Amino acid sequence: MEFIVISGMSGAGKSKTASFLEDIGYYVVDNMPAPLIPRFAELCLAGGKYDRVAIVCDIRGGQTFDGLFDALAALSKMGMDYKTLFVEADPATIIKRYKETRRIHPLAREGQSLDAAVHREMAILEPVRKRSEFIIDTTALSTAKLRGEVVRLFGGGEAKRAMSITVTSFGYKYGVPIEADLVFDVRFLPNPFYIAELRHQTGLDKPVRDFVFSYQQTKDFMGYLEALIGFLLPQFVEEGKAALVIAVGCTGGQHRSVAITRALCEFIRQKGYDAAETHRDMTRA
Repeated sequence: MEFIVISGMSGAGKSKTASFLEDIGYYVVDNMPAPLIPRFAELCLAGGKYDRVAIVCDIRGGQTFDGLFDALAALSKMGMDYKTLFVEADPATIIKRYKETRRIHPLAREGQSLDAAVHREMAILEPVRKRSEFIIDTTALSTAKLRGEVVRLFGGGEAKRAMSITVTSFGYKYGVPIEADLVFDVRFLPNPFYIAELRHQTGLDKPVRDFVFSYQQTKDFMGYLEALIGFLLPQFVEEGKAALVIAVGCTGGQHRSVAITRALCEFIRQKGYDAAETHRDMTRA
């Protein structure tokens, strides 16, 4: 069982970090009181339902972390192989974030200024930081970069699966899909629509696919397309992109775009990525 305890500065990005762990299959509990952690771990072990768990424990649970250290000691006695992650950012960045969101720092509710609250929290959390196995400084990290770092540290062999990929065909006469990140126009390819016996078939039918791929320009295009996509996918994963939609369009979305979409989706899967194939306009008249 994988068990991660997340702590760190308010406003540093703990909630986002937890949500990214959730994206890659962790069951996440936010703001758990430290004394409950061992009992929760016992339930997870006994139930066998959750094999990847992450909990957030921070200043909201109290201004002393003796309870957290006691909880971690209890986890060790249970034989739990847990990891600790500390999320931080420099004070100026945290203050700026609080100003932008207009939220109240947990310690500022006691009448302290925001600056004083941030520095006091840093002092309180220093023992926790020193005992953490992993530290992520979000000062200069975009949301996407933070996600990429979380996937790199805790995704294991699932980095590729952390990005959802959809390849969809469409017809330009019905409009470009608004959710598309990458759009490829294949209207330059020979059109099966003008072959009577192929007109009422689709790009999923072998005769249509054979027709489309019988032309050298199709083979050349697929070579360039596969090289481009093969280069881009790991870059998107490294950058922390959560979802990628690749749209391939022809005139009506029935023949050429469907055949290319099927071939491209097969290529992406061969590269080890999970990819969903859809055909938005294939069955339109």
